[in-house]
Order: sequence, then structure tokens, then C-alpha cells
Amino acid sequence: MSAAPDATASPSLLTRVRKTPFWVQIVAGLVLGVALGYLARTADISWLATTLETIGKIFVQLLKLAVPPLVFTAIVVSVANLRNVTNAARLAGRTLLWFLITSLIAVAIGLGLGLLTNPGQGTDLSTEGLKAPKSSGTWVDFLTGIIPTNIVTSFTEVNVLQIVFLAVVVGAAIIKLGDKAAPVLKLNETVLELTQTALWWVIRLSPLGTLGLIGKSVAKYGWDLLEPFATLTADVYVGCALVLFVVYSLLLKFVGGLNPLNFFKGAWPAIQLAFVSRSSVGTLPVTRRVTERLGVPSDYASFAVPFGATTKMDGCAAIYPSLAAIFVAQVYGVHLGIGDYLLIAFVSVIGSAATAGLTGAIVMLTLTLSTLGLPLEGVGLLLAIDPILDMVRTATNVAGQAVVPILVAAREKTLDLVAYNNPTGDLYAEAPVPVPAQAGEKVPAAA
Repeated sequence: MSAAPDATASPSLLTRVRKTPFWVQIVAGLVLGVALGYLARTADISWLATTLETIGKIFVQLLKLAVPPLVFTAIVVSVANLRNVTNAARLAGRTLLWFLITSLIAVAIGLGLGLLTNPGQGTDLSTEGLKAPKSSGTWVDFLTGIIPTNIVTSFTEVNVLQIVFLAVVVGAAIIKLGDKAAPVLKLNETVLELTQTALWWVIRLSPLGTLGLIGKSVAKYGWDLLEPFATLTADVYVGCALVLFVVYSLLLKFVGGLNPLNFFKGAWPAIQLAFVSRSSVGTLPVTRRVTERLGVPSDYASFAVPFGATTKMDGCAAIYPSLAAIFVAQVYGVHLGIGDYLLIAFVSVIGSAATAGLTGAIVMLTLTLSTLGLPLEGVGLLLAIDPILDMVRTATNVAGQAVVPILVAAREKTLDLVAYNNPTGDLYAEAPVPVPAQAGEKVPAAA
């Protein structure tokens, strides 16, 4: 007769991993990815480099898979639910105002660093044989491209700007129709919850995705490729760090009257995931969750965070294009005057929606270069290091998407200060945040 299993036996490896705090899992994936990527590069192990690239690619593909339904339903529900928010127009206006203010500060920091360090001088980079991107961002394309010619194509080609336009129209129509459109709103709320739940399973794979994405970057690029871009890379990281840790902290302290440390304690899971995933939209469920956990009312957060995820890009649309424009101008020997720098600031603030929350900021870069009359071939110079730069850019984007709703809620006296001052618990151990209920309904408790 076999003995009964020992109840005191040590837990399995899988159980230990599940009980490990999620941020520790992410850091472990980061460290292991760097080590494996370095090994693949120095020992020229092609199969290891390919494996790391495949893991990272699959993770990003899974995140992108959720983008169309997530963006559409999140914005439809957020716009429709504005009817339940007191002073909705004023909240929306103040949110957009702070989006503009923080973008202006970010672009000023980018321009200042570029003028101080001259990142394109002395790089000795050859521009021979470089080609302009097949499609470039222009103001005409940007404005006309917002309105879709085919609804199906907008979703199949993942044109986020067009999806946002359609969602805003549908949300506004739901408000106009009132109770008649209640079934449509309920359908969007259900699809949103389904999408967020499925996306949450993908997010739980972030440690593995981190390993693949970081490992691929180290194996593929290494320092040899980064060396000619060392000043630009340092500028982007320093600029994003100044905005992320200094500007946002000062705004929280002196505008919101809040302790910045509590913000970083609560928002760090979203910032960390944004860094490794390079997708503001893919991080959206986590960003919304941390924003609500930091005391922002659910109805307001459900509007501000989705809109921020598609239009609020301090890293990709403010710091980076200003530095990249200076870099390209110096590489090609083009002089920029005061008027050009003011134009960069204008493009960065107004055109930020062109980045649309997906990985990379190529559309925004081409929009900036074409507006300044700089060679679009310069985009080809930056493509190689774009993944390295995009990590810190996206982390800055997501932090800003959480900071602004907190600032607005604090100034409107609707922020839950008890929740803000006590951001405790493992965020990833909790159930996804439910969609705010329609008027007269009860919000079900989290499972």
C-alpha cells in the first residue's frame, strides 16, 4: 500500500513562480534575456538568437491582436459613460489641456538636450543608399486618414486613428439615442470585458515576453551598432527620465499636492510593462487599473485612460521627434533656425495622435521631418536602434497617461486620497477592473 502524499512537501517550481511577485518575474526575465542575448551574440549561436526573436515576436503579436477590439470598445464605452460623469465637458477639457501642457514641457526638454549635445555631429554615418519610407506622414494624409473609407479595412489593417474616430462617433450616437441604444452599449461593455480578460492572460506572459524582446535586441544590435548613435540614445533616455521622474513628480507635488513616491509605487506595474512591451495600447488594461487603484474615479478613468493611450505620447511624440529632427538635420548638414524649433514644438503637440499607441513612432517622425523639409531618408538611419529607444519612450507615454487623470481628479477634489496614499498589494494577483456600469446598475464586485 503506497504512502499518502506528504502534505509538507516543498511546492512545485510552477507554484513557486506563481507566488513570486510579478515585478520580480519581470526583472528576472530582463536579466536572463540580456544574458542569453549576449551569449547568442558573442558565441554566434544563431538558433538561440532566432528563439529569442520568435518569443518576443509572438508576445508582441498577441498584444497587437487585442488592439482593434480593445481600442474601439474602450472608447465607445468611455464616451457613452461620460453622460454619467458630473461636469463631463469640463473634465474632458481639463484633461486635454494637461495633455497639451505636459507635451509642451516634454518637447522643450527634447529640444534643449538636442541643442546642448548636438547628437548628429561627428557621427560619420553614411547616408548613401538610404531610401525614404514607402509611406510618410504628412498633414494632409494625417487629416484625411482619420476618416475611414472602409470600416472593415480600418480594423483589418489596424488603423488606430480611424478606429478611434469610429468609436467616438458611435459613443456620441449612443448618448444621443439614450435608452434605445442601451443594447449596443451593453454589447460593447461585454466585448470590452472579454478583450481585457483575454489580454490579461497575455500580460501574465510578460516575463517570457521580456526575455525574448530584450534578448533579441541584445543579440541583434549590441553596442557596435549603438556606438554611432550613443549621444542620441543617451539624450532620449535622459530626456524621458527627466520627464518621467522629475517633471511628473513636480506636477504631482505642486499642482496636485500629492506625494510622487506613492504614484510610482502604484503605477510602476504599468510603466514596467510598457517598457518591455513597447505598446501603450497593449498596456491599457494595466494603466487603467493602476490609475483607478491610485484613487481616480472609475467613470472618469474609463474615459481619460483610453484616450490617453491613443493620443498622449510625451516620449514618442514630443521628446523623440524633437531630438531625431535635430539629429537628422545635423547628419545631413541642414541648419535649423528658431522658426524650425517652434515648428517642431507645434508638430509634436498637435500631431501626437499620429503615433496612435502602437509600437514605434515612425509616422510621427516622418510627419516631423516632412513638415521641416528634412530628408525622409533620415528615417532609415534610426530604424536600427528604434526598438532600443522605443522602450523608454513608451514607459514615459504610459506614465503620462496615468499622471494627467490623477492631476485632474486631484484638482477637482474627486481623487480618493486614502487609495492614492496606500497603493498596496500585488496588482497582477487581482481580477481585471470591471467596466463601469450604466446608470442605475450595480458594479459587480471583483472576483
